[in-house]
Amino acid sequence: MKDTAKHQGLRNQLAKILEEKGITDKKVLEAIKKIPRHLFLDSSFEDFAYQDKAFPIGAGQTISQPFTVAFQSQLLQVKKDDKILEIGTGSGYQTAVLVALGAKVYSVERQNELFKTTSNLLPKMGIRPKHLSFGDGYKGLPNHAPFDSIIVTAGAPIIPKALMAQLKIGGRLVIPLGEKEQIMTLLIRKNATQFEKHEFGEFKFVPLLENKN
Repeated sequence: MKDTAKHQGLRNQLAKILEEKGITDKKVLEAIKKIPRHLFLDSSFEDFAYQDKAFPIGAGQTISQPFTVAFQSQLLQVKKDDKILEIGTGSGYQTAVLVALGAKVYSVERQNELFKTTSNLLPKMGIRPKHLSFGDGYKGLPNHAPFDSIIVTAGAPIIPKALMAQLKIGGRLVIPLGEKEQIMTLLIRKNATQFEKHEFGEFKFVPLLENKN
């Protein structure tokens, strides 16, 4: 598992590109510079790892485009020791970025193949989320709730009620909503029953599947 000065140079370039595309959170840009994205991809993609593109990672899933990872991370406004629920561990790249931002990450993955690969990979890289689990993201992790924020890394047709229930008051839920194209949506929990909704344009994600293990 090599991470060289050349890779670091490519990450610095990637962070510049993301800044030009509108990522303003310096901590998020630092996390992008820190996490070796090439180690999350099949070695055949290594030369392309620092392009701002999504790539296949197995089980019909993708590693999100770095801009998308940075954009969702920025919307979360992560503070050190925030307890964050991630729905869709995938390759573990977004997980790693959140850990680099100082978050305590609880992540759920519904593809067993990806769950196993990522559970092995992250500790080898010295990246330690609080909890990785295999299961249905629609249900969240009620035993570990409430969360300071929740991030969903797959396109959802609706906002799962279980996730809204597991969010602290004042907490932020970032979710791509829609069937074919998704609108990046931010919900901020105002009190027990009210949420404030913000929308941030179109993104493209693989679908969030329910009960399909």
